[in-house]
Amino acid sequence: MSAPLLKVKDLVKQFPIRGGIFGRTVDKVHAVDGVSFEMQAGETLGVVGESGCGKSTTGRCILRLIEPTSGEVWFEGKNVTTAGKDELRALARDMQIIFQDPYASLNPRMTVSAIIGEALTIHKLTKTPREYEERIVSLLETVGLSGDHLRRYPHEFSGGQRQRIGIARALAVSPKLIVCDEAVSALDVSIQAQVINLLEDLREQFKLTYIFIAHDLSVVEHISHRVAVMYLGRIVELASSRSLYTNPLHPYTEALLSAVPIPDPTVKRKRIPLQGDVPSPINPPSGCHFHTRCPIAQKGLCDKDKPLLRQSVEGHWVACHLRG
Repeated sequence: MSAPLLKVKDLVKQFPIRGGIFGRTVDKVHAVDGVSFEMQAGETLGVVGESGCGKSTTGRCILRLIEPTSGEVWFEGKNVTTAGKDELRALARDMQIIFQDPYASLNPRMTVSAIIGEALTIHKLTKTPREYEERIVSLLETVGLSGDHLRRYPHEFSGGQRQRIGIARALAVSPKLIVCDEAVSALDVSIQAQVINLLEDLREQFKLTYIFIAHDLSVVEHISHRVAVMYLGRIVELASSRSLYTNPLHPYTEALLSAVPIPDPTVKRKRIPLQGDVPSPINPPSGCHFHTRCPIAQKGLCDKDKPLLRQSVEGHWVACHLRG
């Protein structure tokens, strides 16, 4: 197997909580707690979990939009976490992001041409005004919009069209890796399908690699080669899409999949309700973070020892003392 395009090792992100007269750090939010994985070029890795589990923070730490507390991120053999300003700007050409909210991620005072073309100007990718405009028209047509839209403003577009503009902006610098941060969750279901199909077509056309962050497991299943399930800042299961959906090993994954609706009303699926609420990331449980809600947890083991992410079968990793 070739060297990985992206390698994340023991990534940690803690947000300080400040209080008192002098604004001292009184506690920390443990947003990402030792995440590790590798990705090959051309692969799509789905990252799923409940709100607040650290999915988006992980994606943004990889791009250094948020500074990680510790750990390493390697992209094509280059250490992203120690990169200086100039090196990071060069890396930004290869690593882009599509944000969740198409209404908030586009500057309402800028035309479509200015929004998409900003990166072209920063990285000096076009030499003449004509080349600049031709590149923007080409990008708009690539994502299914008309070249005539380049002088319009974001408020003149629907949510799905705005997200296509966001995709065109990410494509402008010809990246190799794109983090799709809940890229379809704010869209109607019918529009979600269109955008997902577009992303798959673009992956094949431009040989892209995606980190596809979502909370909807049915969406992730269709676009991902592999899926990582996160809970309270940790990856609890990592497997190929087919293996994870047909043979989930972690109790948390089983519970999530049991809640996915089945379109066939004759098929019955046993629901696995989780007890209680997600613990606070300020003071996560000891041992396995999931033990407070796990139906098979064993006292004296799961509440004391942290389970390591280990390979159960070929390509299927799980962090559970009792499974795998």
